[in-house]
Amino acid sequence: MRVISVVGWKNNGKTTLVVRLIEHLTERGLRVSTVKHAHHSVDLDQPGKDTWRHRQAGAGEVILATGRRWILMHELRDEPEPPLMPLLAKLAPADLVIVEGFKGTSLPKIEVHRGERGTGLIARDDPDVVAVAADIPIDDLPVPVLHLDDIPAIARLALDRAREIET
Repeated sequence: MRVISVVGWKNNGKTTLVVRLIEHLTERGLRVSTVKHAHHSVDLDQPGKDTWRHRQAGAGEVILATGRRWILMHELRDEPEPPLMPLLAKLAPADLVIVEGFKGTSLPKIEVHRGERGTGLIARDDPDVVAVAADIPIDDLPVPVLHLDDIPAIARLALDRAREIET
């Protein structure tokens, strides 16, 4: 499977870029999957719901299935947070997998940068960053800088620079 990561500091627009890339690529007939790294406090399950009750009772995994989608919840309990590669192995085949977050992985990365945020550039210290998508011009980077709104160019670069990963 071909994988690219979208990284950036908090509130720089990673999710917005990922959503726009998904829309653009799927409109062109490509199958796109994603893996998003979330903060520990995020929980899709709600106290009192049946699946929550199953997990509270001790179930290690719970699948919630409807006529529209299914979701697998795996309780880590005392296990460490899983690395990215085993998570990628759980995905069905796709033309491209976009990973949001997981800054520490060794994957090709597109960094999202907004000038108004005043954050430093990950690209200056991470050799895995293959491009920066920014809303301001940036000089003296060893990688291409694309305008954040140039979704076709960012999508082309993502497809060109994605790495084939064996899962």
